[in-house]
Amino acid sequence: MEYTQMKRSTFIAAIAASAIGVTTLAAMAYDGRPDFSTLDADGNGEVSLTEMQARGDARFEEADTDGDGFLSVEELEAASRMRASTRVERMMTRMDANEDGMLSPDEMTSPRRDPARYFERMDADKSGGISEAEFEKASTRMMDHRGNKNRDMH
Repeated sequence: MEYTQMKRSTFIAAIAASAIGVTTLAAMAYDGRPDFSTLDADGNGEVSLTEMQARGDARFEEADTDGDGFLSVEELEAASRMRASTRVERMMTRMDANEDGMLSPDEMTSPRRDPARYFERMDADKSGGISEAEFEKASTRMMDHRGNKNRDMH
């Protein structure tokens, strides 16, 4: 019995830690989404397929630093580091309430990112623990939601 309780406690702690990490990453990812005016290059109030494709082409060209028409591992890594750096800067600006250049746990906690809220949502049967089925359902829902956001960003 003691082993089962320890295993359950470890599982719950892992879920809570994952919720914090996932919500932080989700908040960071959201910052990279282009605004409408950026996509609406001709300013006519609508984004056309051509404008969407042009955005993708421009991102490719930015990443293709040697201009050879291909993306190497190094170019992809550099582009990823640049996007991550930009997201982190925005996150720091948005969340660093005391402007000390560091984020405390309190500054990273908000009602939107409350791990208890995520845990409560995952614990569908309100048993105080998350079953494998509940975990899988929540993971699928999160991946579906993330997929929709990723489609919106490109």
